[in-house]
Amino acid sequence: MIKNKLDFKMINATLLIFSVYLIYQTKDFWINAVSLIWKIILPFVIAFAIAYALYPLVRKLMNKNVPKGVSITIVVGGLLCIIGFMLILSAPFLIDQVRSLFNGIVAFLKQLSIDYGINFKTVQDNLSGNFNNILKILGNYISNGAVSVISISFDYLSKIFIIFTSFVYFLIDMDKIRKVSKEFLKSKSDKIYNYFKLIDDEMEKYLSGFLKIIFISFVEYSVLYSLIGHPNSLLLGGLAAFSNLIPYFGGIIVNIIAAITAFVISPELFMKTCIVFIVCSGVDGNVINPLVYGKTNKVHPLIVITSVFAGGILFGVIGIVISLPLSIILISTYKYFKSDLIKIKNKRIKK
Repeated sequence: MIKNKLDFKMINATLLIFSVYLIYQTKDFWINAVSLIWKIILPFVIAFAIAYALYPLVRKLMNKNVPKGVSITIVVGGLLCIIGFMLILSAPFLIDQVRSLFNGIVAFLKQLSIDYGINFKTVQDNLSGNFNNILKILGNYISNGAVSVISISFDYLSKIFIIFTSFVYFLIDMDKIRKVSKEFLKSKSDKIYNYFKLIDDEMEKYLSGFLKIIFISFVEYSVLYSLIGHPNSLLLGGLAAFSNLIPYFGGIIVNIIAAITAFVISPELFMKTCIVFIVCSGVDGNVINPLVYGKTNKVHPLIVITSVFAGGILFGVIGIVISLPLSIILISTYKYFKSDLIKIKNKRIKK
């Protein structure tokens, strides 16, 4: 009997090793296959993520007795207006702001070279080359304040069309998708259903707070930098808003850029800029963020920094962006199943 069990385990181990060996030998095929599948489903994943993030807005409008069709039209129309405003009205002004910002950074490096004898020529050349490439790319897509559709490749347009169309359909059917998912999970187990409900609630709180923080940050920094006379106020406001995608580090990078460009202009503007970002950082961390997020989605700073670092190494920019929501999911999962893990541990100790 023991021999049969031993033989069975050896057979399983041999099959497992052989399977791993085959997968390793054909890794190029599997990598290409996974890459191809990911490229196909990526537009739909993006579309679903956008629809999932904006569905709470539709639901709030519907709760105020606004018809579903009108609610969806308002949300989609608002999104298109924001994108249109950014592309059509803000693009030319932002190009001037980007040019001024890069020139300020290069001038700052030149001043350091003169004052301290440090050779930044390689860095300056790289910045200038990258800046010229950025302007060239933007110039190909922007003409007289509008996006030139002719210059955009068919592949790019088709992806945008697929994402937008899928997003609208996902948004229309989101209540049905949630209902079917709810019924399916309930049929499996109340424990599993409650778990996914918890994750859904946590993500809704995070996304709702995140959208509010983006808007508040843009208005806050744009207005304050404009009041102190910073020439890149609008660009810095936009960077401050979207730097929330990168927890902790994003805001630090934006503040450093603001200080560098202000230092080149005048010591007075530099001091005002330092005061603005010190005060704003304190207000954001101790007043605005707690008020917006409340007592939910609290993640220890060390965990956030570790997750950002790990996400960047494993998945690059996308990993950095999704590091915080993934941390929230993992922490919520651990807390929800903590009692079960303790029970399993106690049973093993008793054995």
